[in-house]
Amino acid sequence: MFRIVVGDDLEMRLLEERDAEQLFALTEENRAYLRQWLPWLDDTTRLADTRAFIRSALQQFADENGFQVVILCKGEPAGVAGLHYINRQDGKTEIGYWLGESFQGKGIMTRCCRALVDYAFNELGLDRVEIRCATENVRSRAIPERLGFSREGLQKDAEWLYDHFVDLVVYSMRAADWPKTVS
Repeated sequence: MFRIVVGDDLEMRLLEERDAEQLFALTEENRAYLRQWLPWLDDTTRLADTRAFIRSALQQFADENGFQVVILCKGEPAGVAGLHYINRQDGKTEIGYWLGESFQGKGIMTRCCRALVDYAFNELGLDRVEIRCATENVRSRAIPERLGFSREGLQKDAEWLYDHFVDLVVYSMRAADWPKTVS
């Protein structure tokens, strides 16, 4: 089983069909909060939608084109993170993530993203990791900034969010710039 241990109380493991009910419940509990920033909430209204997402994530992993992991905090699902794709030719990927509101402000996602960047560089041998965040999503933007990513620019009207476009800030990290040990 694909698993990344982040700490004693925190791990990420590949999403599995058995996670569907808990993941859907976490989505339901956080629907209003997550809807501020994530464009897929209106397409995830039934347990079957979460099951379909998990199946597509498993296919993505089987195709070696990224992965989606459930974040487990003290064994409890807290959110999802992963590599949206793996571009072997250009040696790059993009990290995406979301966390239930009650799990925020504890450093969980920063620790998980650090582990994902380490994995991308050290295990996959990639050269570049990108993170895109809505300009007004201060909490999400704090993660790449905390990890020392470079702000590369702004994509105007880059994502449709239900009834309006949002601008995205693009952050990047190159393997050559990633510290071998990040505190």
